[in-house]
Amino acid sequence: MDLNSLLYRLERQIAELSAVKGQSACAAEFRQRAATRLAAIDRYLWNPQVGAYFDYDWQGRRQRDNLTAATLAPLFVQLASAEQAAAVAGIVRTRLLAPGGLSTTEIAGSGEQWDRPNGWAPLQWIGIRGLQHYGHDALALDIEARWLSIVGHLFERESKLVEKYVLRPCTEHAGGGEYPLQDGFGWTNGVTRKLMQEDPSHQANRCRAGHCRAQWADAREHSRQRAP
Repeated sequence: MDLNSLLYRLERQIAELSAVKGQSACAAEFRQRAATRLAAIDRYLWNPQVGAYFDYDWQGRRQRDNLTAATLAPLFVQLASAEQAAAVAGIVRTRLLAPGGLSTTEIAGSGEQWDRPNGWAPLQWIGIRGLQHYGHDALALDIEARWLSIVGHLFERESKLVEKYVLRPCTEHAGGGEYPLQDGFGWTNGVTRKLMQEDPSHQANRCRAGHCRAQWADAREHSRQRAP
């Protein structure tokens, strides 16, 4: 789902830039490619009964039934309709929202790093921006507040930012995958810093290493206060 969303956006961008340069044939070709991809996404990846986007199993010739944060990728690149975006926002709120932000999948106990209970900064960014594109600011702010709280909580306790996080209040480190948890990871640093700039009143802006003041209960209340 996320790959096709990004390819759609790339095709649109190539078409737009080609048009600016007067390359009308190239612009027309990539507009058509984007339109064809959008139709395929709606046919194979959108599930109107559930109200979400799912990956497609070509061997099984059916949609996969595992809901993942990739369902927000179409909102991030703005290919979803307003109705589709509203449905996705609803299912994300009920099935993927965790105490520390946006869950990657609904699968738990697999031992894999991209499953629960782990959360990743790039997916928080995709989810937050995607929801904001369609006016679902309250949910976007809720995810933002929860994520900043979990990052701040670990920073105050251990004086560092890390690659991925357990999305619940605990002293456990995120695990899974083929290598140990990495410290000081670029996408965590970048996403968290940008979200802190956009929300200067969040307690994460007052975090100090070694001073465990972050309160989990504040995250939801903070997002409610900021919601329009």
